[in-house]
Amino acid sequence: MKRRKLFALFMTAAMAVSSMGMAVNVFAEEDTTEEAAESEEPAEGEPTAVTTVGPDDGTKYEMWSFVDLHNEFYGKMVEKWNEENPDKQIQITFSTYPYSDMHNKLMMSLQAGSGAPDLCDIEIGQFPNYSGDDSPLYSMNDALAPYEDTMVQSRLDVYSKADGTRLGVPFHVGATVMYWNADLLESYGLDYKSVKTWDDYTKLGEELKEASNGEVYLTSVDTGGVDWMWLAMAENGEDWTGGPDGTVNVQLDSVKEMLTMQQNWLNDGIAMVSTDGHVDLEAGFSNIMDGKIASFPKAMWYMSRFKDYMPEMEGKYDITTCPVFEEGQKCSVGIGGTGTVVTNQCENPELAAEWLAWAKCSEEGENLIWNELGFDVCNTALWSDEAFAYDESNTYNTFFRVKPYEVLNELAENDAIGTVYTTKNSPTLNDYMCTTTLNNVLEDGMDVEEALQDAQDYLDFECE
Repeated sequence: MKRRKLFALFMTAAMAVSSMGMAVNVFAEEDTTEEAAESEEPAEGEPTAVTTVGPDDGTKYEMWSFVDLHNEFYGKMVEKWNEENPDKQIQITFSTYPYSDMHNKLMMSLQAGSGAPDLCDIEIGQFPNYSGDDSPLYSMNDALAPYEDTMVQSRLDVYSKADGTRLGVPFHVGATVMYWNADLLESYGLDYKSVKTWDDYTKLGEELKEASNGEVYLTSVDTGGVDWMWLAMAENGEDWTGGPDGTVNVQLDSVKEMLTMQQNWLNDGIAMVSTDGHVDLEAGFSNIMDGKIASFPKAMWYMSRFKDYMPEMEGKYDITTCPVFEEGQKCSVGIGGTGTVVTNQCENPELAAEWLAWAKCSEEGENLIWNELGFDVCNTALWSDEAFAYDESNTYNTFFRVKPYEVLNELAENDAIGTVYTTKNSPTLNDYMCTTTLNNVLEDGMDVEEALQDAQDYLDFECE
């Protein structure tokens, strides 16, 4: 939770001094530690790892990321590219920096007009700094053209300018789904598969409390993350940022309804407050492994947490679409993400853009993204491809009770993934919700209307 708060504070300060302009066409930010690997603390401003891949006679590029696994992926895609393109050889030097260091260094070098890398990862919450009218990023329109028709458009839009110019290439959809401890629920004779609405979910929680003598909670509610709020807004077609040109408004019916429902769950003993603020930290993993909670909503990228930190849960968990307030609503929202860009300081941007689009959107790249990173890919042409989506040599197709792309195809078939935008006001909004409002409501039992009024008064003063 502390790391999240520090990130939000950094973002607020960085955006205040940024001259990059306002972002539009963006939605749902969250997981800033996405699939980050542990590393020793480097000297200030120094990378934690540097690797060069490709021949010395290839076109040379420099690339930055804040995740080691991303650079490992890109390195493999350089090797594949060079094998398939003997006339367009490239060599890339990859540097991995701590999250805040990298984004701050990138911003400063782009503003200074020198020192920026040729290519770089930018986390979705940071993208508002770079996608204004005077964006310092190279247009990816031509490079993405061969893949545009099969890509999830909202995931391309999230890294675009207001005029539709594509600036970044996504890793994943980040579709929010419900994770269920099927083994645990079945041991109590409870039917989670019949849950369609939040009323059904609440009823299941009451049944679980009775069956387990109050020893197992249906879920944990977050004070250090806003995933639940985004899901509620997406289901009701609302957005507290007001969208690209709107005004911040946290006093939405969807937010009130979700917070009131969660407060009732806590009062009734069918939910607990997430230890350390959310389930994506060690304490959250422990609660899952110990069977202390039986379900929770999270993006599909959370599957990798099971594989990496909770391997003993293999075969015990199921994945379904999320409950809704009213049947027929959208039941998912895209959360998290990394857009990879070519900067305006790149001397050979056309080749860099061509390689980048191929690396992250082609069948070769998407196979590596799915099989090694465990992300729900954006190239929809592959979702129903048996060899790609349902191959049991893929860890995630055997880890859970369902093959993940079965759920993703259900979402796609029903156009069920909603939108929440990320704007320059998002860091201030999210920080206040996570440091103040959610704690007031869920920890201290403050009246929801009163807590949201306090939040609105603060945000009216702080946000543009």
